[in-house]
Amino acid sequence: MEIKELAFDHAPVGLALLEHRIIRQCNQKFAVIFGDAPTDYINIPLARYYPSIEDYRRIGADALSIMRKTGRYSDERVMKRRDGTLFWCRVRGQSLTPEAPFQRGIWSFSDLSNERPMVQLTQREREVAILTCRGLTSKEIGLDLGLSYRTIEVYRARLLEKFQARNLAELVAKLSGMPL
Repeated sequence: MEIKELAFDHAPVGLALLEHRIIRQCNQKFAVIFGDAPTDYINIPLARYYPSIEDYRRIGADALSIMRKTGRYSDERVMKRRDGTLFWCRVRGQSLTPEAPFQRGIWSFSDLSNERPMVQLTQREREVAILTCRGLTSKEIGLDLGLSYRTIEVYRARLLEKFQARNLAELVAKLSGMPL
């Protein structure tokens, strides 16, 4: 086995070669994170591992916009294992085809379950949480999601309660998995 193959197969993070957001190859750690064996993921759409098709579309649109400028993308998001359980995941991607960012790329996946346990959130709460962590104001989130800023404040209040945070800074710290 070549050293490149060894490095890919035994990397300490999940790695996947994607073409048009379809898994063409993944390593052992990826299979451990999501469940099953590496061969079970060949030619499987990555969409299966998002909590919803809305998440898949929204995150994909954000990633594509950024990758067209930089060729890279990273975030922390909720993903879904093969058994359906949700977990926080750090995702980083590098396009191998800058002219068409999703044509081919290498992506890493790190399970954040130990640092960030799952709290049951609605789809909209997840969207507000992600955009809050990106530093957007209630008004900016409202514009992005087509809601009033007052509605966003209601969602943020629910998040504060669910995460037992006293203020927005503490909520962001908890959502980000940072020590308080």
